[in-house]
Parts: sequence; structure tokens; C-alpha cells
Amino acid sequence: MYRLFIKRSIDFFGALLLIVIISPLFLILTLLLAIANKGTPFFVQKRPGKNEHVFKILKFKTMNDLKDEKGVLLPDAKRLTKVGSIVRKTSLDEIPQLLNVLKGEMSFIGPRPLLIRYLPYYTKEEKKRHLIRPGITGLAQVSGRNLLHWEDRLKKDVYYIENLSIVLDVKIIFKTISNVLSSKDIVIDPSSTLQDLDEYRKQKN
Repeated sequence: MYRLFIKRSIDFFGALLLIVIISPLFLILTLLLAIANKGTPFFVQKRPGKNEHVFKILKFKTMNDLKDEKGVLLPDAKRLTKVGSIVRKTSLDEIPQLLNVLKGEMSFIGPRPLLIRYLPYYTKEEKKRHLIRPGITGLAQVSGRNLLHWEDRLKKDVYYIENLSIVLDVKIIFKTISNVLSSKDIVIDPSSTLQDLDEYRKQKN
């Protein structure tokens, strides 16, 4: 009952309520990031969701689009803006995903939606992560975030799918709040600690 009906109802009404409550903050951050990024406050990227259905994830844009003399984007660390660094460190860059939750593309809690190009590199067991809607936060995120190795991270996703319950979701919510307030396991530049899954699996094989 919780998995099929109650979870989605909580997601919809919870996202709607939060959007109303934090709308002033949403507008302020949109303005600041529009200035920092020359008119583009949002980061939009296609990601696989439930049943591998592709949707467009929304986040606040924390990096500019500066390129080198060859027209190649500079490393993430060099493109991170000052206001973007603060927004990412406080996890405020995730706020626009409330719109994804409202639309039914995401949930508050679930496996994080990763890159489309990773799809061929999941094992049969790991593909279970796409049986439900992806989440803004999840078991892997409160268990180490980007500090977790890929195998451990994906195992956490599968464990969540197989043990989904309101009790587990409540635990993850409180752990998420605790981690955000303490800035625990926050990595400003994920590429500095975690190799891309496709590259990792290619090297491993």
C-alpha cells in the first residue's frame, strides 16, 4: 500500500507545500545564479527514471560555461562560481527537483538518477534501481554520498528497492536533514573523488 499509493501522495503534496513555503528563497537563488551564470540559473540534463524512462532533471546551475583556448570546458573545480559553491555545499542546488517530484518524475527518496550513458554498465541486479522513481535523496546518499565506492553505492540502491518502507524512508529523511545541517559527506567536486561509472567498469573489465 505504501509503495503503490501512499508514497506518491506524500511526494506530491509534500513537494507542493515546500514549493510554496520556500518560493522566496527559490526566487532569490534564481536571481543570484542568473547573474553569476549570465542568464542561465538552471542546469537541465536528461536522466533515466522509473523503468529507464528518460526525463529532464532540474538543478540550480553552480558552474559557468568557461572553456579553454580549444573550446573545451574547463575542469569542474575551475568553473564553480562563488555563489554556486555555497549553493552546492548547502545542497540548495537540489531545490528545483521539487518540480520533478511534483510532475511524478522523481520522489523525495529513491536511488539518485544517474547518467544515461551508464545504463549499459549496470549488472542485472543493479538494474533494479530503475524499478521505482529516482529520488532527491536516498540510502546511498546518507551512507556516504560520493565518498562511497560504486559497488557499495549501487548495492545500497538495490537494498532500498528490496526493503522499501515508510520506516526506512523516515530514517533516510532525518539522516538527510542531519547531514545537510552538518555538511557531512558533502563533496563540492564529485569528479575529484569518484570516477565515472562507465570508465570504471571499462577499466575493470
